[in-house]
Amino acid sequence: MSVSVGIVGASGFAGSEIARILSEHPHFDVQVLAAASSAGTRFGDLNPHIPALADKIIQPADIVSLSSLDLVFVALPHGKSADITSALAGGPVVIDAGADHRLTSKAAWQKFYGGPYMQAWDYAMPELIHQCEAAAIVSGKQKKAAKQREILRGSRAVAVPGCNVTAVTLAMMPAVAAGFVSAGPMIATLAVGYSGAGRSPKPHLMATNALSNIAPYSAGGKHRHIPEIVQNLQVCGASDIRVEMTPVLVPTSRGIVAVVNAAMDGVSNAQLQAAYRTAYGQERLIEFIADYPQSGPVVGTGRAQVWAGVNPDTGSLTAMAAIDNLGKGTAAAAVQAANLAFGFDEYLGIYMNGVL
Repeated sequence: MSVSVGIVGASGFAGSEIARILSEHPHFDVQVLAAASSAGTRFGDLNPHIPALADKIIQPADIVSLSSLDLVFVALPHGKSADITSALAGGPVVIDAGADHRLTSKAAWQKFYGGPYMQAWDYAMPELIHQCEAAAIVSGKQKKAAKQREILRGSRAVAVPGCNVTAVTLAMMPAVAAGFVSAGPMIATLAVGYSGAGRSPKPHLMATNALSNIAPYSAGGKHRHIPEIVQNLQVCGASDIRVEMTPVLVPTSRGIVAVVNAAMDGVSNAQLQAAYRTAYGQERLIEFIADYPQSGPVVGTGRAQVWAGVNPDTGSLTAMAAIDNLGKGTAAAAVQAANLAFGFDEYLGIYMNGVL
């Protein structure tokens, strides 16, 4: 089965990474690469590391040509996807890697993003544990999350999670599913690679400013990914979770390491380890490891590494997750969801081996 594919925003980091994965996919055939500022450019001139698609010419996003395809990925900044996705409604399967269709709360959208609110779409995190299945998963009676996978199977409108959201959610989800953390503040600090800021040139992203520099941003409850994290953990069973999140740009091109702290009461390390081990034991893209995760082993892949432990003095939780912000954080998640939408093996085409 061959599925015709278009990528809107193909010249950006996220769109280019989607193209890289699809270039070796046995069923997805990339026919249209679209972007505004780079229209008319040979794709290989921007992405010489993707020779299979090098000779394709980037086109303006044309709704007529996109509507004739089976599948369209949209990889645009927030607020920019809606015009495309609305015009394609009722046509191809659309997977939006931007923020426009992630949030179920209009109030949260207005507070953190502003502008017109767009309807939330099916959420591209197959591993997301729903409260109704949480007890069975953390006890080992159910092998892995099923509810979100069922939502994504056959879906025609999919929203890809934010990269920081994915890291924090994966770090915390088993603890929430087990009922160890359900309310109160959760403190997340993330080391983030510069590609998460996009490909558009900005002074603070230039090598002369980025190298040998560590730069926090969007602290003090300002980061736009906060309501999405809360949304996910509420799906998992949290009642009144509050998130304090501080991302920190570090001088690397890609990768995220999230370190999350939350209060727990009377949970032993053995109980915590068992909950994480059973929650992720059958998840091929999530590895629960015995040592602190690092970004290196997962860069270039769709995998995540997770660690969790109990502070013996305070009883509090420290949970960590490492992902590639362009892999499991964006493009690999988009392709994983596309596989489910078209009935293919969920992991088809997802890179498992890193580059270290």
